[in-house]
Amino acid sequence: METGPTPGTSPLRQRMIEDMRMRKLNPKTQSAYIRAVRNFAKHLGRSPDTATVEDLRNYQLHLVDSGTSPMSLNAAICGLKFFFDITLDRGELMAKMQPVRMPHKLPVVLSREEVGRLIAACGNLKHQTALSLAYGTGLRASEVAALKVGDIDSERMTLRVEQGKGRKDRYAMLSPVLLERLRVWWKVARAQGKMLDGGWLFPGLNPIDPISTRQLNRAIHAAANAADIEKRVSMHTLRHSFATHLLEQKVDIRIIQVLLGHKRLDTTVIYTQVATDLLREVISPLETLASP
Repeated sequence: METGPTPGTSPLRQRMIEDMRMRKLNPKTQSAYIRAVRNFAKHLGRSPDTATVEDLRNYQLHLVDSGTSPMSLNAAICGLKFFFDITLDRGELMAKMQPVRMPHKLPVVLSREEVGRLIAACGNLKHQTALSLAYGTGLRASEVAALKVGDIDSERMTLRVEQGKGRKDRYAMLSPVLLERLRVWWKVARAQGKMLDGGWLFPGLNPIDPISTRQLNRAIHAAANAADIEKRVSMHTLRHSFATHLLEQKVDIRIIQVLLGHKRLDTTVIYTQVATDLLREVISPLETLASP
């Protein structure tokens, strides 16, 4: 296996790439970190390893003044922190760069009726089945795309999710209704030659490749338009709806945490703020007052 430097890559950048590989950061994270350092170097006008504390402080001010979103700003800080802390062993240079608080936004949740309309409005069986699976299991779009036929365990009624977010394997629930929909899709896809032996559960245009998250999001946007759903919908909306509807069914929040693959319970707790069925069951103290 080739381990030498990539042609055209500076020794400093190569060292950072190696540091990220050693820690097995996923490719998207590696690209984001490299981009963060490249943008900083462009702003600085010289090699980033010559930067001072004030240079970094001024760069954050520049990002804020140019209207950079909190999410993008924090992403840039994460990339720079890795570079100065790990690659250069100069973590003290980041002393005056501070992450910013993210605005607190409640997730968009569909009603059960809206979910039904959305799935029914899908343009083809593959997309309809993929969206059914996303809602029926709470999986992320990337986890849906990465499923293989062999991940279905019809005896234990589970789906094996390999290397989900945080590089963790876990099991997702598999309901009888979802299993039946998967069987229908499997029969059709096999008959049409769209699914290979032991291959992807939802193949892309080329059966060798899985469907992409972009294709899934395109499919759900098209379905939302066809179903006249005005809410801003994405694949993650189905995950939010799954969790919220389970909570409204009185499923223990710790079980929902496990099903979603959340490391921390406080990540799951946000769904208590959008479970409107639970709010409707609460009796206001005003109702208990005697009439004046």
